[in-house]
Parts: sequence; structure tokens; C-alpha cells
Amino acid sequence: MEVKEPLITRYGEKEICFVDNGYMWLQQFPFGKHHSVTTMFDANGEIVQWYIDICLENGVEDGVPWMDDLYLDIVVLPSGEVNLLDEDELEQAYKSGTISKEKYDIAHNEVKEIMSQIDNDEFRLMTLAQEHKRMLENKLK
Repeated sequence: MEVKEPLITRYGEKEICFVDNGYMWLQQFPFGKHHSVTTMFDANGEIVQWYIDICLENGVEDGVPWMDDLYLDIVVLPSGEVNLLDEDELEQAYKSGTISKEKYDIAHNEVKEIMSQIDNDEFRLMTLAQEHKRMLENKLK
């Protein structure tokens, strides 16, 4: 499938292309965790970014993975830059009663835990992304 136009986003001064011809996304949905990870690869197989969605839960139904989003997202660039996104959306959802204090706290606690793991090079899904991509490519051959 041909991409009509690349999708580019800006983090501070950096512009990052995350959709274009030949790009690939790998999604990981760890059971029992409050997050999922989408690793975005460019046409050369290089990682463009890791996009971590904070969620209440995730699972698989009829072979299709799903997640119950909790607004906050963490973007990690290969340079090591880390960006926390959508804090305002979480605050608005909590203030309006869309989500409970319990879910609000789950989101913040998950971000705190993941940020600590990223700082200490302990967030395994990031380090496993290339290996998981290779496994899928071998299966699809």
C-alpha cells in the first residue's frame, strides 16, 4: 500500500516522520501491565520512535489485541530524548469525572514506573523491539 503523504510530528525543535512508504510499526501488548508499546521503524529498519500508551488494561479478543487507553503517552526517541504527552487530557478527564481517581492514579503511577525503567535502561520492551521484529519477519517469509 502506497502512502499518499508522509506523517510528521514535532517534539520541541525536532521533526520526526513516523509514517511513510516502507515504514513498519510493531505493537507489543504485555499482559497484566498498564501500557502498550508501538515501535516505529523507517524504510531502512531503523527505529524512529517508541510510542508507549498508558492504559487501564490490554488483552486479546478473537486474535486482535486491544487496550483501554488512559490518555498519557510517552515517546522515546533513539537519541534518548523522552517526551510525556497528553497530561492536559488526563487532567481534563479527571476533573470532568470521565475517569476516577483510581484510574488517574494508575496512569500517573505507570508513567512514573516506566520513566524510572527508561532512565535505568530497564524497560525491556524497547530493547526487545528489534528481536520481536526479526521474529515476525521470519514468520512472514
